[in-house]
Amino acid sequence: MATVKQYVFFDFEMLCSNRGMTFTSMESIRLGAVKYDIKTEEIQYFDQYIRPNQLKPLSPFCKQLTGISDDDLVDANNFSVVFELFLDWVGGIKKTRFFSWSKSDLCRLKIDAEQHQISPATISKIEKRYIDFQAIFSKRVTKNQYSVENALQLYGLDFIGEKHNPMYDAFNTLRIYLSFLNQPLKSDLIMLNQFIFNDNEEEIKKHDLNSVLNKYIEQDINYFSANLSDVYNMKDFSKTLKSTRKIVEKYENIICNRSGIFSKDTINIVRKLLEFYHELLLCYQEHSDYSSKVIILNEQTIQPILQLSLKRG
Repeated sequence: MATVKQYVFFDFEMLCSNRGMTFTSMESIRLGAVKYDIKTEEIQYFDQYIRPNQLKPLSPFCKQLTGISDDDLVDANNFSVVFELFLDWVGGIKKTRFFSWSKSDLCRLKIDAEQHQISPATISKIEKRYIDFQAIFSKRVTKNQYSVENALQLYGLDFIGEKHNPMYDAFNTLRIYLSFLNQPLKSDLIMLNQFIFNDNEEEIKKHDLNSVLNKYIEQDINYFSANLSDVYNMKDFSKTLKSTRKIVEKYENIICNRSGIFSKDTINIVRKLLEFYHELLLCYQEHSDYSSKVIILNEQTIQPILQLSLKRG
């Protein structure tokens, strides 16, 4: 792929009803986006109403939610024209990385593009360069899905602009991304509170961060090791895999260490947890391939977790 020179964050407003609609029928009625030049940090804006194929009065619910009126759509361009204007504004797909807050925007783009017979190759190029930033943010920072407004508040920021205006939604998503990118320490501290400490910041202030972390990890490892067996039936082993995955998801972001605040000892402990989980997965796959009803864990599989348990016990 060509070198990425700009980020484009985009967002759709769609037809909606409090009586329910299929996603396919929720045509786009407004496209907003911001373009961020990586080198100059210049930001440009895009905002266009879209006339849907099923042009009829919007429901009161949709008007209230989106702030869009029937008059806004009557003289608007259809999706094909707006998308061409969008591509001209982007100025080059190959040099662009595309983002949105939720993959639903990419799904909406693909459905509307197909309905308006837009080249699948063009959409494929965008999809290859697309990132669902909400999914990344949930995995690396918040654990659960946050709204744009709530994610901003984690960094002490207020929403700028008109809510449910897709251009401002895109702009504020960019602000979250830049905060995540440029404030790794803040992002890691938020992550610790969300995944591990449950907003118990007082405990962090009173003790060394890595000491507190190791204490939490020690408790989880010892509890898990005490309930570990050598022999399982397949059903019970599935439960063991699930509980192991939860522990791994709780701590795995520590390995990224974007801020550099985590000690080598803490990182190595988490790596051993990951190693143990991967061994369990391999063991499960091998037994599944042979339709085994019973799983026997060998020494190689359980050694990483036992080492941690002995070391920290």
